[in-house]
Amino acid sequence: MILHKPELIEEYTGKGYWGDRNLLQRFAANRDAHPDREAVVDPPNRDELVGTPARRLTWAEFGQAVDATAAELVSRGFGKDDVLVAQLPNVWELAMLYLAAAKAGGLLSALPMQWRRKDVGYVKEMTGARFYVSAESFHGFDYRALGRELGFGHYIGLQELTGIARGAPGQVPDVAVDANDIFTLCWTSGTEADPKGCPMSHNNWEYLISLVSTTCGLQKGDRILCVAPLVNMTAVGVNYLPWLAVAGTLVLHHPITPEILLRQLTGEDVQYTILVPAMLNMIAKLPNVDQLDLSSVRTITTGSAPPSAWSMQEFKRRWDIDIVNIWGQNEGTSLVAGPADVPDLEMRVDHLPWWGKEGVEWPSGIYGVEVKILGDQDDEITEPGGIGELCYRSPGLFAGYFQRPDITERSFTADGFFRTGDLFIVQDASHVGFYDRKKDMVIRGGFNISSVEVENAVLGFGKVQDVAVIPQPDDIMGERVCICVVPADETNPPTLEEINEYLKEQGMSVYKLPEKMKLIDAIPRNPVGKILKKELRTL
Repeated sequence: MILHKPELIEEYTGKGYWGDRNLLQRFAANRDAHPDREAVVDPPNRDELVGTPARRLTWAEFGQAVDATAAELVSRGFGKDDVLVAQLPNVWELAMLYLAAAKAGGLLSALPMQWRRKDVGYVKEMTGARFYVSAESFHGFDYRALGRELGFGHYIGLQELTGIARGAPGQVPDVAVDANDIFTLCWTSGTEADPKGCPMSHNNWEYLISLVSTTCGLQKGDRILCVAPLVNMTAVGVNYLPWLAVAGTLVLHHPITPEILLRQLTGEDVQYTILVPAMLNMIAKLPNVDQLDLSSVRTITTGSAPPSAWSMQEFKRRWDIDIVNIWGQNEGTSLVAGPADVPDLEMRVDHLPWWGKEGVEWPSGIYGVEVKILGDQDDEITEPGGIGELCYRSPGLFAGYFQRPDITERSFTADGFFRTGDLFIVQDASHVGFYDRKKDMVIRGGFNISSVEVENAVLGFGKVQDVAVIPQPDDIMGERVCICVVPADETNPPTLEEINEYLKEQGMSVYKLPEKMKLIDAIPRNPVGKILKKELRTL
């Protein structure tokens, strides 16, 4: 399934960004070179999740499972350009399915475990998928019944899949797979009533593998802890594909159990992972933080929201761990502030490299990314302090929303830049910074207030464990800043007055100060850590 336009393939191939190597070839090379190295490690609580014991597989064992599953899929009628829909927790079989579906000539579309009939049914309709793989049941929900209700022609439960994968391979398919074929079909939501499919080709991922590995300092054989659900950019792009690149070990965690996460961080010899900012703050504020041994960890990336300066400084001070600030989306956009391009830790909080800026060379050697910031009339904004929508073009960018030419058309500029929907600020001549989602801006009396700026500032106050900003409607000012706060100690919660005194000490402008506070037990988030502000507005 090739979706990129021929002229784009010609352009990026001619420039050397795309080639003819696919991810299956990369996988085969790893399997041959490191047959006895651990490839994948199950979450230690797998038995509680799905009722079967956790496993550790070598590259040879994992490769055999890929072959056996691909052969079985082909024998059941799965073929070229077919889409396999799956709902599985973070277990080794899900990691295996990406490669098995590709080897059989099709692609995997992995969906969040939280999705139900409406969204799964929409994906089935849009893709024409006949094959559905799932845990038989999970957290009390019957996925097998869902598959029957939606009318998938072929159903494979997790227990059957495990048996297939552990069996002897049948006739392993020899299907031609082009480097421009689609490898993954992840889904994004939030701006439309229905999910939007983001097809990514082998060449898209090959480019992004190089980008992430270079900027995050990955090394051959690294052990990578995968904390996010293995269904979208956070896990697939920042953990899974880099794992293939370094022929390392993928340590799986099903999100999120803090006690198990800490056990894996300290006991699995992990070098690299990604944690959302809230988790960084949680770890740094643990009562026993001085007893944590994170000496094996070299790099932690963070995304889904900008990190707080305080947590980045704490990880560097306590464990000499570099926190890498990643901004990215399922559509294949990515800007990475790592030690090479943004060595100053305080700048790394809100300064992302303006890759592609004419006349600017980057120590990371990243080329191919083009970025511009556009105002409401598509006027280009270049002066420091200017704010507009980030528009993005690169060899890692997807071809457009799957089977939705209407949304695709309005999501790209005439010259091929993707409209990200994120507001960015020009920081200086060579850096930009995430400012806010367009829809998350608080507009108070005509002044724009970044919810991210206020959230990061409030997180620095010791009595605050987690926080989210929402607009509070107001008849006079239009909107005011309301903060939803999870106290670090529920027996001694912060007051609004205490927080504002702290913010004033930090020099925050008066009009940005919170004017209402709600104390809550937890900030609602989606599977990759993004705050569900619609839910907060109903509280």
